[in-house]
Amino acid sequence: VPPSTPICEVPSSAMTGTVVELSCKENEGSPPSTYQWYKNGVALLEKMGTGSVRAVNVTYTMNKKSGTLLFNTVTRNDTGEYFCEASNGIGLSQKCAVKRMQV
Repeated sequence: VPPSTPICEVPSSAMTGTVVELSCKENEGSPPSTYQWYKNGVALLEKMGTGSVRAVNVTYTMNKKSGTLLFNTVTRNDTGEYFCEASNGIGLSQKCAVKRMQV
């Protein structure tokens, strides 16, 4: 079953230095969907395990299985337009509406 349009939770504003979690979920896809977050139309990279090169400006952890995008400490650089895409390899992937987060 292809995924349905995911529901995205993106705060419209956040205080610098706080923990912010964005979530994305859809329940109809079978097999379960994986989720990809985008900021300003660009796919965000999933953080790799320890030992990999860590980008200095990466302040988030993205979980493709649960659909969460967690910022440990948001900065002004995290302000932008966010949306997520659900896909499970069946049918077309589905995106939620773009939402702006102002930090």
